[in-house]
Amino acid sequence: MKFRTVPCLLLAGVLLAGGAHADEAAHITASHGWIRILPGNLPAGAYVTLTNHGDKPAVLQGASSPAYGEVMLHKSSTEGGVSRMSMVKALNVPAHGTVRLAPGGYHLMLMKAGHPIEPGNFVRMTLRFRDGSHLVSNFIARPANAVDAGD
Repeated sequence: MKFRTVPCLLLAGVLLAGGAHADEAAHITASHGWIRILPGNLPAGAYVTLTNHGDKPAVLQGASSPAYGEVMLHKSSTEGGVSRMSMVKALNVPAHGTVRLAPGGYHLMLMKAGHPIEPGNFVRMTLRFRDGSHLVSNFIARPANAVDAGD
């Protein structure tokens, strides 16, 4: 009898421990998501405000979209009057904090559009976090001259 009880108790403990771990994405809200559409087949930039309502930091590690073949996390910077863009492996969203992906800073680089995206279209994006959790959000496409979500 004891032999059967021990595996059952171990399994119950593992299941309870797994349930106690909260997904990073469960504590994140995405707002003001938008995409700057450039002409032709040029890559687009996606921007969003991420707010962490949790007690622990969350780490954005990437994203994907059915509308684009490739989505990469990038950061723009300027040094000595020269603008640069570099790929970033992860972006921390502090506990009870906000991170803004915006023109001139962190952003998602969208490449290889599967079909033409027009201003006013909504594009579904899946944000991927370090623990494997995901947050799905719709981003509105804006014209090439847009500089912020409220233009």
